[in-house]
Amino acid sequence: MPGLGRYLVRRTLTFAPTLIGVTVLTFVIAFIMPADPARLWAGGERARPEIVEQIRRAYHLDDPWWVAYYFFMRKIIQNTLYSPVTHNPVFNDIMVRFPVTLTIAVLSVLFTAMIGIPLGIVAALKKDSAIDSFVRIFALIGYSTPSFWIAYIFMWIFYLELRWITIAGYVLPSQIITGILFIDAMILGEWDILVEIIRRFFLPCFVLAFISAGGLARYVRNSMLDVLSADFIEFARAKGLPSFHIWRHALKNSLIPIVTIIGFSFGSMLGGALITETVFGIKGLGNLYVVAINLLDIPIIVVSTFLMGVIFLLTSLIVDILYAIIDPRVRL
Repeated sequence: MPGLGRYLVRRTLTFAPTLIGVTVLTFVIAFIMPADPARLWAGGERARPEIVEQIRRAYHLDDPWWVAYYFFMRKIIQNTLYSPVTHNPVFNDIMVRFPVTLTIAVLSVLFTAMIGIPLGIVAALKKDSAIDSFVRIFALIGYSTPSFWIAYIFMWIFYLELRWITIAGYVLPSQIITGILFIDAMILGEWDILVEIIRRFFLPCFVLAFISAGGLARYVRNSMLDVLSADFIEFARAKGLPSFHIWRHALKNSLIPIVTIIGFSFGSMLGGALITETVFGIKGLGNLYVVAINLLDIPIIVVSTFLMGVIFLLTSLIVDILYAIIDPRVRL
C-alpha cells in the first residue's frame, strides 16, 4: 500500500508529545491540590511529623513539581514506583484490576456494534418509517439518560425480576493470557468459567452499550443515507444491480465514520467504566481510580492516567490504520 508507511510514521511521532502532555497535566493537577498527601498517607492528623517528612522526601513532594514529575516518570519507566497507600508496586495494583476493566470495555464495544450497526442500516433502508423513528428515540434516550439510572433499572429487571444474571463477585480464568477474561476462558477451554464471566459482566456491559448504541445507529444511518444518494449508487441502480449488492457497496463506503465511532467508543468505555464499576461493585481500574482520588494516591492516579493514555493513543492508531486501508486518500 503506497504511502501507508509514511502515514503511520507521521501518526506514531505524535504519540510521545501527546502522552507527555497528558501525564504532565494530570500530575500538575494532583500536585497543586490544596491538600497534604504526605500527612494523609502517614495516617492523618495523628501522624508523627518525622514520618510525614520522610514521606515527603521519599516522593519529592517538597521539590518543584517538575522535579517530582521527573522522579515519578523515572520510577514508572523502571517499574519501581510504590503506592504509599497499599505499599505495593503501582503496576502490580493496576494490572490486577486492568483485565476486569478491559473485559468490560471489549464486551461493551461488541454489544454496541451488534446493536447499533444493524439498527442504523435498517433505519437508513427504511427512512422516515416507524423503525427510523424508533432509532431516533432510542438514540435520544441513550444520550440523555444517566448511566447509573439505567444501571439500576436493568438491575431490577434482569437480576431481581428475571434472575438471569448475578451481581455478586466474579470468577477469573486459571491463567491471564490476553487480559480479556472471556477470551482467556475460551482459549483455556474453561467453559463453566466463561458462562460465569458472561453472567457477571453482561449487565454492566449492556448498560454501557445501551448508552452508545443509539448514537452509533444514528451515525450509521446518516452515513448510509449519504452514500445511498451518491452518483455511483444511482448508476448501479440504473444498471439493474440487485438491492443486496447496492447495500453492500453502500455499507463499505460508509465505514469510515463507523470505524471512528467504534474505535473512540472503546477508549471512552475504558474511562466510562468508572461509574458502571461503582454501581455494580466491580473491582476494576475505574474503582481503583476512585479510591486513589479519595486517598490522594498520586502514584496510582498518574500511572492509571498514563496507561489510559497509551491505550487511547493505540486505539487511535488502529483507527487511523483502518482509515488508511479503507480510504487510500487518507495516506496522502
